[in-house]
This record gives sequence, structure tokens and C-alpha cells, in this order.
Amino acid sequence: MEMKLTLGPVLFNWEPSSWRDFYFHVADEAPVDIVYVGEVVCSKRQPFYNKVLPEVVERLKKAGKEVVLSSLAMVMNKREAKTMRELAANEDLPIEVNDVSALAHIAKRDHVIGPYINVYNEDTLQHLAAHGARRVCLAPEIHFASAKILAEAGEACNTNIETQVFGRMPLAVSARCYHARLHKLTKDNCQFVCNRDPDGLPLNTLDNRSFLAINGIQTMSDSYLDLSDKMGEMQAAGIRHFRLSPQDCDMVKVACLYRRAGKGENVAEKLKALLPDARFSNGYYGGGAGYQRLSA
Repeated sequence: MEMKLTLGPVLFNWEPSSWRDFYFHVADEAPVDIVYVGEVVCSKRQPFYNKVLPEVVERLKKAGKEVVLSSLAMVMNKREAKTMRELAANEDLPIEVNDVSALAHIAKRDHVIGPYINVYNEDTLQHLAAHGARRVCLAPEIHFASAKILAEAGEACNTNIETQVFGRMPLAVSARCYHARLHKLTKDNCQFVCNRDPDGLPLNTLDNRSFLAINGIQTMSDSYLDLSDKMGEMQAAGIRHFRLSPQDCDMVKVACLYRRAGKGENVAEKLKALLPDARFSNGYYGGGAGYQRLSA
């Protein structure tokens, strides 16, 4: 199988018009093969995007992109459970499952397992594959040695492995909304203050060192993951799907760089020039601390 470049769902609270225009731009110019769309972090944002979702999907499909609908990463009430059932009932597009509650409604339809469902060993992978998982996006903290084993196991059960290679890493989700609490608001009356930080809100330690980033109920890495120089090694191990997680930057140029990286070109310096304020990391890949930038 040839390399597939994928674009994960937008995780931040962008204005619906900006969200729509972003995907239009991706459809027209980004060299990605698969695009994930849908709200993953907070169900309160969904109604705004639902208004423009049909035209986004249509534009992407006309551009020849494969479109996948992403589910919520945490289901906490009846309304969200109903939304999950409705998403699972959509048979027009494949579904990325990010919460196990959706698996019962998917039955044995082909689907994708997102990075919020932990797949750490072959038994878990084989169980999910037996119930219709045709691709599994691994959590970013899995190091290469384990990913290689899972890729071998996936090949035996007709399930592809996908790994994130760019963007802030999703680390955890919580029932508490950090953004609302920061602004002395309740979660139910948050006034959507997370839209003030379209790239996530950096969180520093008490001694003012970069630590994490927050996005509503989500905790993310402060650094941007960059595995552009590891894509050749991963392809040799049988991993063919590489995910870019959208940030508030020129993602078309980012996608162009990673397309070139997939062909063996070193793009690290070009990536730094494109995003001079970003800090890049790859520590998890080698089994180290995720915030670290390890040399080859």
C-alpha cells in the first residue's frame, strides 16, 4: 500500500465560517488523502459546525478526498449518547470512533478507531479488527517499537495502523472544562471562551516553564509533535497512514512538507521556518519523555 497522508479533525473552537473555509482550502490545495471532520472535544460546539458540515463534506468529496466522520472522545450525558447513536447510524461515510460507547452501535460495519481509545497490544487490536476496525490511529505516547509490533499484527487481521506525525498531541480529556474554570465560569455557562485560543492555551509551571496546553476539557502537549524524519522508518515497518493534527497555521504548506517527507526529504528546517514560534518534540517515539526533542 502506498503512503496515505491524513488530516485529523479540528480540535479547537474555531468560528464556523473559519472552520468551513479551512476545509475548503484543504479540499482545493492540500495534498492529503483522507480528511476527518466532526467535533471530538465538546458537544456544545457541535450545533455551530453542523450547519456547515454538509457543504464541507461535499467540497472535500468533490476534491477526491476520503471523508471520515469523527465522534466525541467522551460521552457524559443522554444528549451526547443520542448524538453518538445518530452518528453511528450514518452509513454514507465511515466513522472514527473515539469513545467505546459507539462500538455497540457500529456493529460490524467497517470503521476507524481514533487515538482516544487505547490500543496497546495485539489482543486488543485483533478484538477490534474482528468487530470491523479497518484502521487504528494509535495514541501519540506509543513508541516506535510497540507501533511496529502492532503494524505486524494489523497486517495479519487486515487492519491498518495510523500514527500522528504533526501537531499538539492529545493527552487526556476530563469532565471539567479548564477554559471555563480559568475565566471563573461554569461548564454549563462557559460562554464558549475556548474560542479565544484557536491554537490551544499554553499552560506554564509555577516557575514559568512551558508545560502543557488546554483546549476546553482537553489537555494537550505544549510542543508540536514532528515525526517527519521518522516516516521512512515507519513505512518500512508497515505503517502507511500518517496524521496531521490541524493547528492555527497554514496547514496546506504543512501538508506539502510532510508529503515530501514521506518521500525521504528532510523538511525539519523548512518546518521550523514555517512555524518559528513552535517548539517541536518527538520523545515518545523513542520511548522517552514526550516533550523531548531526540536526535536521530
